[in-house]
Amino acid sequence: MALTPETNDLSAYLTASELIDYEDKGIQAVAAELSERSKDRVELAKAAYEYVRDSISHSCDIQGRVVTCEASSVLRHKEGICYAKSHLLAAILRSLKIPTGFCYQKLVFDDSDLSYLTLHGLNAIYLENLDKWIRVDARGNKQGVQAEFNIEKECLAFPVREELGESDYPIIYAKPNESVVAALRNIKTLEALMVNLPQEV
Repeated sequence: MALTPETNDLSAYLTASELIDYEDKGIQAVAAELSERSKDRVELAKAAYEYVRDSISHSCDIQGRVVTCEASSVLRHKEGICYAKSHLLAAILRSLKIPTGFCYQKLVFDDSDLSYLTLHGLNAIYLENLDKWIRVDARGNKQGVQAEFNIEKECLAFPVREELGESDYPIIYAKPNESVVAALRNIKTLEALMVNLPQEV
């Protein structure tokens, strides 16, 4: 799918914020460790992606007890849903001066109820030496879900099934979606969050 940056100003995809709080000491430590063992920028981006995908649990997979939102909170608790994990990945990569944005899909949440479509959060990373954006999904792999970092073709967690009303949003946003942030901040339990997920960008 052709991706469209929200702005051509790459600096917008490098900024810190209250959510993407990459000045946090824990995030800085992770970024430094990843940088030390990566030979180039593409390898560094891949290492950051795989760290968030594999070392931070998806809350639903572990029956998590906390709803995280800010990148530092996701790292501290070592869990988050897709949106929260995308905030952490953006923070790590932005701290390493690798432009990173936010992308969304509209997907059926559970195939047992095809009427409940919700937003799914992922990231886009700009690889300067390749002059291209790639989408990655740090949701976390499990049986039936196998997302990978791939510079040639997308290997996301979920294929879009247009016949079920699912869709891809092509925009690469510089900031997380406001509805997503509101849900993560205002809903206190994972159980309540799962039945009140944002449905539109």
